[in-house]
Order: sequence, then C-alpha cells, then structure tokens
Amino acid sequence: MEQIRRTGLLVAGLALVAAARAELRIDITKGVTDPIPIAIVPLSTSSAGAFDYASVVQHDLDGSGRFRTMERRSMHTLPARAGEVVAADWHADGADYVLVGTVAAADATHKSIDCELVNTLTGQALGSAHVMASAANPRAAAHQLSDFVYQKIMGTRGAFATRIAYVAVDGAPPAQHFQLIVADSDGENPQVVLDSHQPIMSPAWSADGQWLAYVSFEDRVSAIIVQQLSTGKRQRVSARAGVNGAPAWSPDGRRLALTLSGTGGNLDIYVLDLATQGLTRITEDPAIDTEPAWSADGADLYFTSDRSGGPQIYRTDVAQHQRVQRLTFDSPYNARPRPSPDGRSLALVTREGSDYRIAVLDLASGSVRVLTRGSLDESPGFSPNGMTVIYAGSSGGRGTLEAVAVDGQVSQRLKSDRGDVREPVWGPFAGP
Repeated sequence: MEQIRRTGLLVAGLALVAAARAELRIDITKGVTDPIPIAIVPLSTSSAGAFDYASVVQHDLDGSGRFRTMERRSMHTLPARAGEVVAADWHADGADYVLVGTVAAADATHKSIDCELVNTLTGQALGSAHVMASAANPRAAAHQLSDFVYQKIMGTRGAFATRIAYVAVDGAPPAQHFQLIVADSDGENPQVVLDSHQPIMSPAWSADGQWLAYVSFEDRVSAIIVQQLSTGKRQRVSARAGVNGAPAWSPDGRRLALTLSGTGGNLDIYVLDLATQGLTRITEDPAIDTEPAWSADGADLYFTSDRSGGPQIYRTDVAQHQRVQRLTFDSPYNARPRPSPDGRSLALVTREGSDYRIAVLDLASGSVRVLTRGSLDESPGFSPNGMTVIYAGSSGGRGTLEAVAVDGQVSQRLKSDRGDVREPVWGPFAGP
C-alpha cells in the first residue's frame, strides 16, 4: 500500500513561491483515432505584443488527444467575429469548427475577451464566451476558453482551468531535494508550495481548492499539516503518537479522514473535526486500515485494508461505521480507492501478475476495468469532470505524471525536465 511504502521527513516552506525548479512537458502517448479538426484563430487585438490566448487554447485542445488544431500558416483569413467566418471555405480546408474572438482593454490590469465558436458544416455559431483576463495570470482566461470549446463540442465540462498538485523529487539519496508544486492542469505556471531536503507525502485538496493537506515529519514527529495556498498559512492538525498519515478532506471541508496508529502501532481510520479537534475512530481491526477517501455526499468512507489477507478496498458508513463492506475481489491486490465526482466508480491500484496498474471499479456492477499497462502505476485520482484519471507512472527510469481517459482512448504523460514526479492530485473546479 502506497501510504505504507513511502515515509520520510519534511521541512515545509511558509509561503507560495513563484517558480518551480522542475518543469513539466506534456506528451500524448495515445490519442483518439479520429480527432476533431478545429481552427483556433488568433484573437484580434490592438495591443502590440499582447498575450497569445489562442496559442494556449490550441495547446490545451491538442494536449487533450481529442482534437486536431489547424496550423496557423494554413489559415487563409483571420476573422474576428462569427459573421466574418466563411464556413464553406474553412470546412473545405478541413476544419469542422472555428473559434474566433477579440481582446480589448477593460481597465489597467484586465482584458475583456469575447469569443464565438462556429460549426463550419452548418455555418451557425454554437455559442459565445465572455472572459475577463488578469495581467497577472492571462493563462487562466485562456484555459476558460478551452473549457468553453470542450463543453460545446464534447458535451462535458472541460477541466483545463483547474490545477494539479504533485511532488517533484530531484537528486539521489541521501542528497535528494523535494518540492510540493501546484500547477495548471497542463503543467504550466508551476508554483512551489513546499521546498525541502526531506520527503513530502500525501498531498490532498480541499473541496474549495483553497487548501492542501499533507504529511510532515517536522521536529522528527509525524504530523498532518493543512496549508492555505493563497497566504501560505499553515496549521498542524494532528501530531499524535505513532503514524499520522493519508489525510483526506470531507466534502464540506470541516473534517479530515486520516490514518493513525497510536502507541500500539496498528493503522486504523479516524475522522478529525478541524474546528474542535474531536477525533472519531472509524475502524477497529487488527488489520492495516489506511488510504481513506470520502464519498461525494460525505456519508461513506472508502479505504484499503488487508483484513482479508491481502490489500482490498472496503466501504463503511461514517455515522454507523460498524457496517463494513468489501468491494473488490478480482485481484489479490486492490488499493488506494479514489471516487469519481459522480460517485459511480472508484479509481484504484490493482495488480496483474507482477505489475501494478490503474483500474476503475463500477460500484453498481462490481466490474473492474484496467486502464493502464505500466509495471508500477500508483496514486490514481479523477479529474473534476470525471473524464480522466491522473496517476503516477514511470518512463526511462523516472517517475512521471500520467493521465488516462476513463474510456481508455487517450493517454497523456507530463514528464519533468529533471527528477521524478510523484503523488499527483487533481484539484476541484474553481467555481460553478
């Protein structure tokens, strides 16, 4: 079980730092056989040297593995509004859709962006988007435009304007360097949350995306810390005797599920009320119970336990935690459950032969579908729209951040230019 395999010490930074030492590069390792052809026309603006929002949208859509964007050199015209798009010409050039738009100054620090998406087969505009872009983070606005395009064409909310967190590790023991990093969903705009010469473990997002919880061994004492991303404010919420591990936020942000061993050394699941510091024991079994995850409604906890002889996934009611149900049976090893946003499935680590791979369990039928083909895939979690599972893999001897679509058609790899990438977690949507 991953939480048991990885232990160590951490010294945490107190503020959000502007740049990371390790950059991620996205590669499509598998895409759909017939990607949707689309043209992202450079947005019209009167400002010289203006930020290129369209290039970020193009990068997002290409990186999704489901679109094929037209090269700019192939564009014969550069329309700015839907009424200027000659649909038949764009369709003849191979684009099924065209995104056009304008950028104007709203005030000293903001730009106003208006875009329209045109279907070249019908000549009709599918919809329009209005986005405000800040000078401090123009990429965020571009990602919102990508989400607009994705939802209009795919019928599902896009997740480009969300963030990921991961642990970057550089160097070899005993001189390794560790960073906890938050970045855009494409790996760009990395921000260092924690910087340490000691290991960092188990980052977890709060449901509002404002806080991260993580495991620390500061002062040589196992502890769980919660840290506010905007201010760097941090609080030690559990430093009890023995193991303090695997924090998971409740949907309402008021509680943490965590793994504690106490002085007896046996791992069990507890729930910590952050306001009162009240602690409720959820499992009480001589087996190892760890890696808790909340159901979307906060009523249940999923967790890993070896009470049946090997690691398997179980569910228990938080209010009546004596009721424990085993959910996995098909493999001698199933661990690290992470529920989908709609609550219908779990991402997990399963073993096939000697290989550890990422799979999805359908909670209604009990069927398990393996999505990856790696030998040591771990730390799965869903994107906030439920379309993708993010996980930690390996390539060329390095730890990588990987993603696979739940339908299995698209696989992506975000590889660091230096060192390993570990324990990725996808943050929530920023708003409605």
